[in-house]
Amino acid sequence: MQGLHSPVGQSVSDAAPKALLQALHQVIPAAGLSCQRLPETPIDLWLIPPDLPTERMDDDVVRRIWNDTPYWIFCWASGLAMAQWLLAEPQHVKDKVVLDFGAGSGVVAIAAKMAGAKQVIACDIDQISLIACRENAVLNQVELEYLDDLYAYTEQADVLLAADVLYDQSNRFFLDEFLKFGKQVWVADSRVKNFVHPAYEKVDERSATTWPDLDEAREFRNVSFYRTIKAVS
Repeated sequence: MQGLHSPVGQSVSDAAPKALLQALHQVIPAAGLSCQRLPETPIDLWLIPPDLPTERMDDDVVRRIWNDTPYWIFCWASGLAMAQWLLAEPQHVKDKVVLDFGAGSGVVAIAAKMAGAKQVIACDIDQISLIACRENAVLNQVELEYLDDLYAYTEQADVLLAADVLYDQSNRFFLDEFLKFGKQVWVADSRVKNFVHPAYEKVDERSATTWPDLDEAREFRNVSFYRTIKAVS
């Protein structure tokens, strides 16, 4: 992991949620959390500070980071791009029921609610991620609902959103599963540039950076957007 850096100011707070700090310290003992404003959005999130001295981490800590990554401590590029898109084009979710799959920090769910969605469900299998979603929702004064098992959702949302969930080849089967849970599906991903699936089409490409900046390769800063070709009945 390379050093973190961020050109935008952040406010370090002693009020960082204790449950999140405890979970973070199990992976990175000396790390803290800071309240950070995401670029080109009105959204604040509890994230790892950009000045974390990663070069001084011992091998055990680095191993824990890679083996048990606390994904919610970053706002990944695809999530940021999708949040920015929702806020710029709120008609996609306004007055609709939205399911955010693989919610992580909750950034996409929060953006959907800010964009006027009637109901937003943040879905993530990781219980700590759901705590992060709750705390970040409080931070942004929005109300979300929470789900830890996609298959426990018995309705069909108007819109299903999925950002940065295709990084693992084994997750590709979700492209079929999403069709069961959303009348319209939008997928944003910076790791997969083009996938071929009869139900989806690539419609856009946007530039975004994981926040705080992981100094990722330029190729991972280009986020591809896909949507279902037609609404699923």
